[in-house]
Amino acid sequence: MEIIEFNEIDDLSKELIAKAIKIRERAYAPYSNFKVGAALFSDDNTFFEGINIESSDYTLTTHAEMQAINAMVVSGCLAFKAIAVVLNSSTGLSVPCGLCRQKMVEFAKNDNVRIIGYNLNNPDIVNIWQLNELIPYQFNKLSLD
Repeated sequence: MEIIEFNEIDDLSKELIAKAIKIRERAYAPYSNFKVGAALFSDDNTFFEGINIESSDYTLTTHAEMQAINAMVVSGCLAFKAIAVVLNSSTGLSVPCGLCRQKMVEFAKNDNVRIIGYNLNNPDIVNIWQLNELIPYQFNKLSLD
């Protein structure tokens, strides 16, 4: 993981964060009040966004990262180059859950895809991982023969 000051990140990362911040306001989180926004940059140079949408049955909750990936796939693109995840938390990092990490593996352009974490509670800092750091033993990389 890299920890970078916001003013030192590249323009694409800033744009992804800005889009994720904006879309996050539409998140539907009446039970946890924990809103998450995500924005990704696809292999065909298009932006896609997602939000978390809660249900009283938490197993039906949609994660922001998954929704952004689903929107990309619906459009006909099957790979992304970078994704930003934005939340507001007094503790912890803005990092995708295990389910979202595995979904990213399925649609990432490669293992070096950037995962950008941004916490509105600490706006001067950006956390950047490569996908292979977040999920080193990826399911699709295992030999099942």
